[in-house]
Amino acid sequence: MKLFRKPNSKFYWYDFTVRGRRYRASTEETKSVRALKIASLKLASVIENTDPLPSRPTALGDFAERFLAWVDTARLEEMTKKFYRNGWRLLKATPVVEVKVNQITGDCAEQLKFPGSAANANCALRTLRRMLHKAEEWKMIGHAAKIKMIKEHGRHLRLDDEAERKLLEGAQACTWRRRTFELFRDIIILMRDTGMRNQLPSTLSVGRCGRRSRREQQEVNHPTQQIGFAEKCT
Repeated sequence: MKLFRKPNSKFYWYDFTVRGRRYRASTEETKSVRALKIASLKLASVIENTDPLPSRPTALGDFAERFLAWVDTARLEEMTKKFYRNGWRLLKATPVVEVKVNQITGDCAEQLKFPGSAANANCALRTLRRMLHKAEEWKMIGHAAKIKMIKEHGRHLRLDDEAERKLLEGAQACTWRRRTFELFRDIIILMRDTGMRNQLPSTLSVGRCGRRSRREQQEVNHPTQQIGFAEKCT
């Protein structure tokens, strides 16, 4: 253990490494004797909370069994559990599944490739980050690597009147059966008129359909958005 004083600090600092993790901080003491005692207490605390005989490093694929068991029993929201399960589904299709958990670094994570959008990749990366933090919490590794997310771009298109018109014109140009076209039209109408997003529940009362124009119903349902129930519901 190293005890030293920085050029611009009146306090003594300690610096030591345990199981590959570096600990470096100020003792907040100006006297060397007291600073040494503070540093020694910190070192003893770290050693006490660190497994002196660490087990053989586990591959991420093997560690996933314990992690998923924790996901199933933990007090997490159902959507959070589904998120982590989906993240592991993406991770297990990559080479990282064979890497030991103590060897996974930020550089390793940056080289992983996932299908789909940036949001899809971030689902896998957030799951990996959570797995490494749980491994640290369970004292399987010294510390979890920092995992950087991929930049996500927000939506830049809006399903407005013009977009709806083009979609329906395109559908009419297809050689669909009448029933198929009507179903597609109803889906577009509901998406716009309820502000519906994927996997987001929405209720629609039959008694409310056709009694107001789209603009009138918009003011009732979502005053701040250009959506409402369609007069076409009749």
